[in-house]
Amino acid sequence: MPTRIAYEGKVEYLQILDEHGVLDEKLAKDTLSDEDVVELYRYMVKCRFVDETAFKLQRAKRMGTYPQNKGQEAAAIGSGFAAKRGVDWLVPCYRENAALWMHGQPMHQVFMYWMGDERGSKIPEGVCTLPLCVPIGTQMLHATGMAWAFKMRKEPRVAITYFGDGATSEGDFHEAMNFASAFQVPCVFFCQNNQWAISVPREQQMNSATVAQKALAYDMPCIQVDGNDLFAVYKASRDAIERARSGGGPAFIEAVTYRLADHTTADDARRYRDSEEVDAWMGKDPLIRLRKYLTGKGLWDDAKQAAADEAGRQTASDVVKAAEGAGVPPVTDMFDYTFETMTPEMETQRRTMRTHSLGQRPEQAGLRESAK
Repeated sequence: MPTRIAYEGKVEYLQILDEHGVLDEKLAKDTLSDEDVVELYRYMVKCRFVDETAFKLQRAKRMGTYPQNKGQEAAAIGSGFAAKRGVDWLVPCYRENAALWMHGQPMHQVFMYWMGDERGSKIPEGVCTLPLCVPIGTQMLHATGMAWAFKMRKEPRVAITYFGDGATSEGDFHEAMNFASAFQVPCVFFCQNNQWAISVPREQQMNSATVAQKALAYDMPCIQVDGNDLFAVYKASRDAIERARSGGGPAFIEAVTYRLADHTTADDARRYRDSEEVDAWMGKDPLIRLRKYLTGKGLWDDAKQAAADEAGRQTASDVVKAAEGAGVPPVTDMFDYTFETMTPEMETQRRTMRTHSLGQRPEQAGLRESAK
């Protein structure tokens, strides 16, 4: 009996704007207009200033551990711009601030989150984003479940979930991918392959040539894109989102990018990363690339850059004031926003602000009357 090929697959790579700011006009057709690119670049500059300010706050001990988004702005902004605000849901990990803000989540909430204030996770009504997710990979299951609900309700919505290359080694990733594929739910899996899972390089994290090819096991459309190329990220995301919205099922996007900063402010990447590698990727910075393109087209100049920088500094200042000026949350919040209906025991705890019986009923020790 002769053998036959049971399955063959391939992963395409997409780049439209290279690191020198040169655009492939043919591939760029019907993607981003000049006006779009100018506004998205301004927004990218603003997000970089806010991100750098968060880093300084941590160093000044005004914020807890913070994971910088520096270098990965094009991946977040390109995909976020492709999704429909107020319709599609963004399910992040912790390096997609730019996409969350683009969809209406207040910037200062992210600062509050890393300051240890739970109100940073209280998403405003009508904003279709989930809170930041630090546990690796768990959010992908949430996105898949949400997408399944969209399908059952016949709602034209899509869930986009973000994660890093290291998260694809988690069991949650494979469970989410298998479920999404089996039930053909409208979910887009967006991997920010920034080359490092904390201190573990991608080459040691997995033996596959690409991250995207993992989707082939689930018969899921997949593509690898230059994650620092705003045009490529937007096009791949738009195509995947609209295919999912029209009933085409889930898709997988691998955005090849780089973490220009440390994993978090609690990390020192100099202990495990080659400085030459970092310098090489610095030259591929999405902000530098986009500015080269805009300048070459006569759409940008030094005066516009100065104005964008000033707007970024002002935004960062406003965000800090809003986060630090939020005041201390009431202790009763832990009761009021945990359960819809409190038990009698919880009512007593809320009233007395005590969990032990002596604090709740001091008369049993003959100390004083029962707390009112």
